[in-house]
Amino acid sequence: MNSTAFYFDERTMWHVPGGLHALYLPVGGWVQPMAGSGMAESPESKRRIKSLFDASGLTDRLDLRSAPMASVEDLRRVHAAPYLEAFKRLSDAGGGELGDTAPFGRGSYDIARVSTGLAIAALDGVVRGEHRNAFALTRPPGHHCLPDRGMGFCLFNNIGVAIETVKARHRLERIAVIDWDVHHGNGTQQIFYERADVLTVSLHQWGCFPPGYSGAEERGAGAGLGCNVNIPLLPGGGHESYRYAFERIVVPVVDRYRPELIVVASGLDANGLDPLARMQLHPASFRMMTRHALDLAARHAEGRLVVVHEGGYSEVCVPFCALAVVEELSGHRTEVDDPFTEFFTLQQPPARFDALQRELIDEMAALHGLT
Repeated sequence: MNSTAFYFDERTMWHVPGGLHALYLPVGGWVQPMAGSGMAESPESKRRIKSLFDASGLTDRLDLRSAPMASVEDLRRVHAAPYLEAFKRLSDAGGGELGDTAPFGRGSYDIARVSTGLAIAALDGVVRGEHRNAFALTRPPGHHCLPDRGMGFCLFNNIGVAIETVKARHRLERIAVIDWDVHHGNGTQQIFYERADVLTVSLHQWGCFPPGYSGAEERGAGAGLGCNVNIPLLPGGGHESYRYAFERIVVPVVDRYRPELIVVASGLDANGLDPLARMQLHPASFRMMTRHALDLAARHAEGRLVVVHEGGYSEVCVPFCALAVVEELSGHRTEVDDPFTEFFTLQQPPARFDALQRELIDEMAALHGLT
């Protein structure tokens, strides 16, 4: 058995957000056009992940796979039928938008089904024991997408659909989602907010996206009370903020929950060069968080861990962050030199900032009964 699977499909690189944008703003008025579509969510950073894996020899150490697109039946486990029908109709007609900052072009409906299919196959393969762990390079991303509305570049909730599908196939009772995308995983949270069979944990930059959102006191509702954990971190926080948040909250919360499978929503947009956020992480930060996830999976889930790609918009930095994640998953270190960790280590916040961030994290830990 190859230890790590890598799920990739070239078709996901062909998704084009509709219309001209500058990062995420529609072009017009005082917003000038940029080269290409100008949309931050472009294929380039994702292509460069695959290219770096190939050039470094890492791909040769992985079980490279594709997957069938998600079925409409599986999509309807999460998404409302009218949303699916409207999405397909607009996609066939040339594109449009069905939400908030989630434009799409011709053919994006089927491409999004391919992306979700990669996530489903990655979870299913790990649960069936084909691989110890897996990495799915999905695009478009998913964690903002609501059951009836696209949002923040996300058109289907890839992880939500994949979890519901493998639960139906394999009757898992406890799955944990750790979302380290720099933006809040609001779609995944909403899907599972009143349920105890999925623990959702989101580390995100305070107030970034959705704009102004913190969520620290939102702990779930009904049967799901206590199964939703939000950890908003101060803008500018770096490696130490995430390290302390993992050790103080993420690890003990997941230990307490004892999941049968761990899924990571791996946005790489907390890196220090991302245009849509203001955190200061570097490749070694993502390596550290992956090591925590692996240790948790080894303790509770028979090693079963799936990492599903979300956001990340620095074309030069994102590939090195992804390389660190998948090197850790596979246990194979390439000869690639990390050009960012030393540079961003010198820019980490001072001790007074770290002390304030630890105080706030301690307050959040108390909300979840962690003393």
